[in-house]
Amino acid sequence: MVSQEQRRRQLAREKFLRQQQRRTSARRKARMRNSVVASVLGVVVIGSLALYTTGVLKGDDDSKENAGAEVTPSASPSKAPDPCEKPAEGKVRTATWKKEPALTVDKSAKYTMKLATTCGDIDIALKASAAPHTVNSFDFLAGKRYFDHSKCHRLTTNGIYVLQCGDPTGTGTGGPGYNIPDENLKDKSLKNNIYPAGTIAMANTGQKNSGGSQFFLVYQDSQLPPSYTPFGTVSESGMKVLKKIADAGESTGQGDGAPNATVVINKATVTKS
Repeated sequence: MVSQEQRRRQLAREKFLRQQQRRTSARRKARMRNSVVASVLGVVVIGSLALYTTGVLKGDDDSKENAGAEVTPSASPSKAPDPCEKPAEGKVRTATWKKEPALTVDKSAKYTMKLATTCGDIDIALKASAAPHTVNSFDFLAGKRYFDHSKCHRLTTNGIYVLQCGDPTGTGTGGPGYNIPDENLKDKSLKNNIYPAGTIAMANTGQKNSGGSQFFLVYQDSQLPPSYTPFGTVSESGMKVLKKIADAGESTGQGDGAPNATVVINKATVTKS
């Protein structure tokens, strides 16, 4: 028969063994955990080095030529090829006049304007009867070769969809020195404050009767307040030219900037028929 003292010692020994087993198991788990952590860290370090050498992680000197032969530089965004031709030889004319030219346009006649651009011809049927001051001004300026060799300086591709031209300085601040009155703001083509695709209208400063020489060509329906004189309609072939220019995008990537296409008006001509 086991004495009470022997039984106490046996229970103490079993408790000690259980404690030892738990400690051994804990150490084994700790070693496994540390091994896993080390492996993960190794993968991260190796992965980081791999990413760095392929150019995904970029530093200040990632453009230096002395990088290892195994380095693959990151690809820069490719720019679409310019869809337009080189501009014709010649210089822009930046003459200005003190007052609007005398109104000589024949309101009963048909007038057309041709913009011979580096991207193709844009033919426009002008609305002489509805916007006589505007058409008269364009007839005058075209006759003075005011638009020839000037760049179309602005393309918008977000919210409104227009190509803006008519500034010989190419800055968006130039003009002929005089202003013309707003006209035809209730044109039947303007519905629900939409300037439909194919419209050519005057740009202005936001103030009444502040139009000068700058104009915009709408290549896709655009919502705008009816405060920009609509004075013509672009032909079907002209719309194809505008689409080509629009498809090339603009320089900022933000929806409003200089066209990526080289859009230069080689010659502007207004014809009466």
